[in-house]
Amino acid sequence: MTTPRPITVLLAEDHAVVRQGLCALLNADGSFKLVGEARTGREAVELARTLRPDVILMDIAMPVLNGLEATRQILAANPAAKVVILSAHSDDVYVERMNEAGVAGFLEKQSSAEILTKAIHEVAKGRTYFSPAIARRLGATASKPRDREGLLKANASRLTSRESEVLQLVAEGSANKQVAAELGISIKTVEKHRQHLMDKLNIHETAGLTRYAIAQGIIESSVQLTIV
Repeated sequence: MTTPRPITVLLAEDHAVVRQGLCALLNADGSFKLVGEARTGREAVELARTLRPDVILMDIAMPVLNGLEATRQILAANPAAKVVILSAHSDDVYVERMNEAGVAGFLEKQSSAEILTKAIHEVAKGRTYFSPAIARRLGATASKPRDREGLLKANASRLTSRESEVLQLVAEGSANKQVAAELGISIKTVEKHRQHLMDKLNIHETAGLTRYAIAQGIIESSVQLTIV
């Protein structure tokens, strides 16, 4: 009897303790092969491109590039990629945004090991899997009014992918020169994106951008506010 090929998994999680626990769980199962670990959203995008795993486990609140933008970039480069969100942030706004981005599944971090392994197996087969509580909420929000892009009208103004990247880096405390170096663009272009996102959000100081990023789950609340 032929042994089934293990499901290859890329884990994107910035907290070392959580990452180590998940690695131990996956390795102990026997049906998965952990092929990579990403500590930032940027690493997740790069490893997804080079490793092309069967399933990507993605946290939302990732440094440098958050899980939402990382997922969008991964799926833009490879629409067949299968991303499962595993996050402490499971409010409707997060679930709706990730669902709209095209994720294959969404689980709360407090989910059991059985639910996690089941989700990976289901997604690897080409199906979708949302934890029972999230699946019920998705059904309940389906009838709520949406704008032209299909998002709940309560959602914040839509930013472009680049504006979201600039927002995160600025909120994490990076100066324009550092943002330019990280994104490979000019300082003038960073200033342009920064002004556009401030105009869209009607927020005109760095501390306000940081508070907004925390409220949206783009960065962790542990980030220190710096008034500039």
